[in-house]
Amino acid sequence: MSEIGSQSATRHVPAPDGDTPQPPAEPWDLVTVPVRQGLEAVDILRRGSVPAVGPVVHDGTCDTLGFLVPPGTAAGWDMPGSACTRTSGRGLRLPALPELPEPAGDTPRPAGWLLPPGDTDPVTDPVVLREALGEAARLIEAADGCR
Repeated sequence: MSEIGSQSATRHVPAPDGDTPQPPAEPWDLVTVPVRQGLEAVDILRRGSVPAVGPVVHDGTCDTLGFLVPPGTAAGWDMPGSACTRTSGRGLRLPALPELPEPAGDTPRPAGWLLPPGDTDPVTDPVVLREALGEAARLIEAADGCR
């Protein structure tokens, strides 16, 4: 899959005094999906026997949600209806508000946190995310078929 942007982030760990961030950890990749499917997936991931969702961002217009996943996920991501942006280790540092790349790689859109870092796991497991997104798509298809 091709890179659709150079969005990345690294996690700051609070210093002992709680004010100054420590040096950043490693970058992440970003899986973006339509907001409806993403919200369903967040619910599925949070309802599991062990909640398994990392930080989630939304674009400023709430058209898409982005799940932070481990670096390297984009190389093997092939789920229809979603995109995974490979990081390059540059750019945004958490917990600042990120910008999501436009699907065509144009100007980034402002974003906000649906689930901020620190309140969740550091990243979402891509295998678990893929299952939740698939289940979410099936739920949406069933709900839309009942109208």
